[in-house]
Amino acid sequence: TVSVLYWGSAREFSPFSGDPTMPAKKPTNARELLDDIEMLGLNPKVQHFASLRPTPVQREEKKKWKRNQHQPGNMLENDFRDVKPHVLGAKGAVYEAMRCLKCADAPCQKGCPTSIDIKMFIQCIASENYYGAAKIIFSDNPVGLSCGHVCPTADLCVGGCNLAGAEQGAINIGGLQAFATDTFRRMKIPQIRNPALPPKDQMPAAFNRKVAIIGAGPAGVSCATFLGRLGYNHIDVFEAKPYSGGLSTIEIPQYRLDSEQVMWETSLMEDLGAKVHYNKALGRDFTVESLKKDGYDAVFSGVGLPSAKIIPEFEGLTAEHGFYTSKSFLPTVSETTKKGCACGTGGPSMPKLHGKVIVLGAGDTAFDCTGSAFRCGASRVLVTFRRSLADMRAVDEEFEMARCEKAEFLPYALPKRVMRNEAGRITGLELYKMDRDDEGNYFKDEEQTMTVKCDFIISAFGSTTAEELQAAHAPMTFKWGNAVVDKSTGASTAAPWLFGGGDLIGSGPPPAGAN
Repeated sequence: TVSVLYWGSAREFSPFSGDPTMPAKKPTNARELLDDIEMLGLNPKVQHFASLRPTPVQREEKKKWKRNQHQPGNMLENDFRDVKPHVLGAKGAVYEAMRCLKCADAPCQKGCPTSIDIKMFIQCIASENYYGAAKIIFSDNPVGLSCGHVCPTADLCVGGCNLAGAEQGAINIGGLQAFATDTFRRMKIPQIRNPALPPKDQMPAAFNRKVAIIGAGPAGVSCATFLGRLGYNHIDVFEAKPYSGGLSTIEIPQYRLDSEQVMWETSLMEDLGAKVHYNKALGRDFTVESLKKDGYDAVFSGVGLPSAKIIPEFEGLTAEHGFYTSKSFLPTVSETTKKGCACGTGGPSMPKLHGKVIVLGAGDTAFDCTGSAFRCGASRVLVTFRRSLADMRAVDEEFEMARCEKAEFLPYALPKRVMRNEAGRITGLELYKMDRDDEGNYFKDEEQTMTVKCDFIISAFGSTTAEELQAAHAPMTFKWGNAVVDKSTGASTAAPWLFGGGDLIGSGPPPAGAN
């Protein structure tokens, strides 16, 4: 036995005395008596000796009870369950909302690209007015549910929270927004026209003009929703896929954003009278100029950046060789795992990966590829990028998720040559060593190279618009893959009736940037 430092007799110490060195006081009310009974239930007798347990035994015992142990990514094959850490229930949301300071000059709202009245919707949650909170959110952001789940809040609203230096940290704004909007979704309340507007047949002639919107992604849904709220009666949305959602559906994995939530936002848009025409692709079925000839007075394009940037080292490589781009990998994964897409309809099958996978890039898309690669069968995933770990473009939440899933990281590396066997399959990747000068500029050191063996390569080096798609947008002009528009109005500099938004004009991280 091992003796313990003894502070007094059992008769002198009582759990409700507060200080074991002070004499016990008798309970003065039922609450104190109940507390005493509960404490005695937990500690039915005085412990006279210290607990002795060898550390190796304790370590083995701990494994049976540890709840916050991270599950390696190679154990997540086919597991696309929600893994977001900031999800809140009703009790947690109310508690979190009550922490808000309700700052007069709220910095969180200044950091929000959609200008939501954040402190007001948080106050609504604190008073359990979830409908009011959702109304405030959707009034400024028609895709507020998607944003609540995937917005990089650490770089936006949460980044300005005045409670960041407090003991419990900044307010979990993303979790509160996701809770309020998802609660509203379960209420099944449709969106209606402003009751103050005249009936549709009595609206001014300008509101009967035909408007075409290309793409049913975050930008297209937002545009159509705001036009519907203003009272426009003829809004047609042309979507290339057989389902809506755009990037939110086909590139953000199921474990981060449920497709049913995204498609519900589309249904709110349709409540206002907007019509979605599926399987209608720009460049294949129509062009911007053909829409103008068909009688549309205004055209808005929100097609995003659907083509991957491919460096010369990867030209000619396909999935048969073991090479994917983010634009070929993530949509295939989504279509085989998300409800409402091509899942279970005889569409493409989920990529079957194995062994070691190299993901090139360090943005949010690269980390989506990393998590998806694990869930497609990869045993190891190496995230390779040319910058340092400190300069990664991905938000902290994405990096932390990959780290917890045991992804590996190789900074300061740039592809030089793909290694293949006689059958053409990828067997490795030769890389240049990158370096950085005193001014922070990165450069390639051709004298230093390294070789990494791998079975698959996924390139997530960014996105652009193909030349064919740019031609279909004529008279809209492009620069560096983005449409050239007036940043204040979104109108094309070449045609006042033609507009662009979202990724197409480089608005920022979707879906928030779509607004």
